[in-house]
Amino acid sequence: GVQAVQTFQHYFKQINLSMASAAVENFLKEDEEVKGFSFENCRRNAFLAKQGAEMPKARKTGTTICGVIFNEGVVLGADTRATGGSIVCDLNCEKIHYIADNVYCCGAGTAADTEFTTKMISSKMELLKLRTGREGRVISALRMLKQYLFRYQGHISAALVLGGVDVNGPALYTVYPHGSTDKLPYVTMGSGSLAAMSVFEDGFKLGMNEEEAKNLVFHAIRAGIVNDLGSGSNVDITVIRKGNVEVFRPYQVVCKKSERAGDYTFPVGTTVVTSSTEMVPFSALTVTDEEVMEIS
Repeated sequence: GVQAVQTFQHYFKQINLSMASAAVENFLKEDEEVKGFSFENCRRNAFLAKQGAEMPKARKTGTTICGVIFNEGVVLGADTRATGGSIVCDLNCEKIHYIADNVYCCGAGTAADTEFTTKMISSKMELLKLRTGREGRVISALRMLKQYLFRYQGHISAALVLGGVDVNGPALYTVYPHGSTDKLPYVTMGSGSLAAMSVFEDGFKLGMNEEEAKNLVFHAIRAGIVNDLGSGSNVDITVIRKGNVEVFRPYQVVCKKSERAGDYTFPVGTTVVTSSTEMVPFSALTVTDEEVMEIS
């Protein structure tokens, strides 16, 4: 009887130990599941792609815009290249928009969105000035912009740099397409913003004078133009001071068009015509595929 009891106790201990180890293993497994990266969405996306589903693509914008505060005001800068995909649509696009006499705004994103958004806010600022009888404040334009963009949840592709001088002194903000904002002494936006920011972080200092600020903004935009294919052409600069604004368009031409190195005219008969067909009238053609281009 004693031996049977000892045997039973031995097995009971083994069962308890196995149950405890199983519990520890389950706990560790559960703990492991919450740690690290989850690749479930990658597997899901791969499965959907195999089924023929088209994955959404990131929207690419080609622009470098920036701004910096100096001791008497704000300097805004932008490049002038407008692109539609890989095609340069405009060499001299104006990206620094008028909001009020003391407030200007740089726009990156879809050209139509940035232009019409800033025009609408400019109209609202003028109405506010007429109603109150006072000069509009930069924070008023910021509030209008962020509330308008947040309402559309990022579907209006407008990434903005807002700057101006009012009764509170110089102010500089960034406004993202979803409506979030930042207030900083120097800011950059657009696809060339990383190159521009590297110049700012290297050269910015508090209490800069106007010439130092203009030179810093020029080199920041130039860095974006040189390092980003979506940015190019000229550097535009707008200087906002208390009581007056000075626009430099262009401040400097960075991408100068080179002259053709050779003669590209070929005599008739250079290309051999192997066969000829009748001319088909345009009215007889049928559109089989169509693509809408975005200018950004």
